Amino acid sequence: MTQPSPNPRPRFVRLSETDRPTMSFFLDGEPASALQDDTLLVAVLQNRGSVRASEFGDGKRAGFCLMGACQDCWIWDGAGKRVRACSTPLAEGMTVFTHPPHDDWSLMTAFSAHLQAGEKDFP
Repeated sequence: MTQPSPNPRPRFVRLSETDRPTMSFFLDGEPASALQDDTLLVAVLQNRGSVRASEFGDGKRAGFCLMGACQDCWIWDGAGKRVRACSTPLAEGMTVFTHPPHDDWSLMTAFSAHLQAGEKDFP
């Protein structure tokens, strides 16, 4: 039995609207491309076999509801903000990450200490 590839080929196959202009963006620091008016979900799946890895250890995720109602397609923009890939349009030159671009746990530790100190506004 063969082992699965660590970087599977994308499974997304575009069947129509193939004549739209190409847009460039950065996916996990690497150059990538997709078509104008694609959502981030389509752009990422066009370049990868998945959108992100589950935080709970049950494997790679590829989107579920495709309409912004579930939590399956969260990714991060260049500023570190979480966005829903299925409902966020791709922009030329955009940077996206399929994993947190920073240590979210250190932020949570700082927030917890802030709350314990009784302070109201968190920077």
